[in-house]
Amino acid sequence: MATLLSALETQARRHLVEATASFWSSAELIDIMNGGIRDLWRPVVDLKQEHFLTVDATNVTLAASTPTLSGIPSDVHKVYLIEARDTSSTSANKNLEFKPLDYNHPIFQAARSQDDVDPSNGVIYYCVTGAGSPTGASSTVIEVAPEINAAMNVRFVYVPTIVAKVAADINPIPAGSDNALVAWTVAFARAKEREDRSPDPNWLAIYATEKQSLLQSLGLRQLQEPTYVDGVFDHLW
Repeated sequence: MATLLSALETQARRHLVEATASFWSSAELIDIMNGGIRDLWRPVVDLKQEHFLTVDATNVTLAASTPTLSGIPSDVHKVYLIEARDTSSTSANKNLEFKPLDYNHPIFQAARSQDDVDPSNGVIYYCVTGAGSPTGASSTVIEVAPEINAAMNVRFVYVPTIVAKVAADINPIPAGSDNALVAWTVAFARAKEREDRSPDPNWLAIYATEKQSLLQSLGLRQLQEPTYVDGVFDHLW
C-alpha cells in the first residue's frame, strides 16, 4: 500500500524521540525527506527500467517550416521516444521516423540545409538541447531537421523530473523504499543536534544498505523472457 510522507515523518519522529514537533518542525522533516526522494530517484531512473516513463500524446506538435518542436513539457529529464502521434496504417505519417543525432553531425547539418519535406515518409533528425527541467518552463528545446511542409502531431515519450512532495503526498519511489527514506530523514535531521552538524553516520549506513537492496530489487522488470541486445543490422532482416 502507498505510504504518505506524513506517515514516514511519524516513523522518523519515533527514532528522533519527538512524537510532537518541537525541535524539528514538520516542514523541516518533509524538506529533508525530499532530499532522500531525489537521491533515490536518480539511480532508479538510471536503471532504465522505465519506472517513471510518461507518454504525452496531447501537447507536442511540429509546425510547418519550423526547426523545433512545440508544446514540450516543462518537466523533461530524458527523452525516450519521439514519433508521429498517428501511426496507423492509414496515417499520412506512418512511414516517418524520428532519430536522435548530434546537432553538429554532418548529416544533421545537411538536413538543416534541405528544403521543407513532406512528412509522409523519411527521417527527421532531432537533438535535445537546453538545460532541462527544473531550470525553467522552456528549458528543453528539441531541434529538428529537415523542416516539414505540413504541421503534424507528435507523441512525446519521456522521463520527467520529480517535484518536491508535501506531507499529504505518497512516497513516489517504488519497491518498498519507506525504510530508506526514514533512515535518510533521521540521519540528516540529527545533524541539527550534532556538534559537527553532519548527518548521523550510523543512520547513513542504514540508508546506504536500504538503498542498495532497493536498487537490486528494482532490476529487470520482466522475467518472462531473457533479455537480448539487438544486433546492428537486425532491423534490416
